[in-house]
Amino acid sequence: MLEIFSYTFFQNALLGVFFVSIASALIGTYIVTRRLVFITGGITHACFGGLGLGYFLGINPLLSAGVFAVASSLGVDWMAARQNIREDSAIAVIWAFGMAVGTLFIFLTPGYVPDLNSFLFGNILNISREDIAAFAIFVVVLLAFFVVFYHRIVACAFDQDFARTMQLPVTVVNCVMSVFVAICIVLTIRLIGIMLLMSLLTMPQMIAELYVHRLKPMMALSVVASLVSSFAGLFGSYMFGIYLVSVPASATIVISLILVYFISRVVVAFWNKDKLAIKQHKNR
Repeated sequence: MLEIFSYTFFQNALLGVFFVSIASALIGTYIVTRRLVFITGGITHACFGGLGLGYFLGINPLLSAGVFAVASSLGVDWMAARQNIREDSAIAVIWAFGMAVGTLFIFLTPGYVPDLNSFLFGNILNISREDIAAFAIFVVVLLAFFVVFYHRIVACAFDQDFARTMQLPVTVVNCVMSVFVAICIVLTIRLIGIMLLMSLLTMPQMIAELYVHRLKPMMALSVVASLVSSFAGLFGSYMFGIYLVSVPASATIVISLILVYFISRVVVAFWNKDKLAIKQHKNR
């Protein structure tokens, strides 16, 4: 079993999972805190429009998907702030527009569309050293931004009205975080896939919330939950391929996240039950 570590593609996958877990934990905690889980699905599906346009024009589909993602993210903020449109309604518009445009250009593209399944369902085993380098740079920039502007990010995430009364740059912080969300989605989309990406940006935070309720511990525990589940998913995919049938690692990673979540709920339920029993015993 240990021979799998000698393969370059698996080493790359482990490195990729490491950086993806850190980025998704930070971005996902911000999304969950601001109750913008829906925006992840909106931007992710809006990327499909960029992918379709990229294939049709014969350019790098990730580049066009990145433009669509950033434009969609900023467009949601602009419609919500300037056009008096509810944020969830703006996300729904972006979501539908991206899928419609993507479907249109995919069908207009002559011949076979390569790597489309990778973007839809993901394949982290195909990650390259260039992908890892790009993710590493993104994680460093993201961590630096969080370290420098942490208190402003927290204030803008939890209470924007209070942040404005404190003369904090709420609009700037929201726009920058929206761009970070968009870039994270674009970098991750080929590894996890459009269909499963939302899970990676929300499930670790749901696990962390069972144990902690402060932002910093939630980010740290989200990284741990994401790493454990991702590593388990990679090994699960490998074991399935040996003994049963080949399955995509992205699917086993998401299944591992869900299993960790339900196991955590059981553990917390028993822990709370024991604490309650001890407390009742002391009160007698």
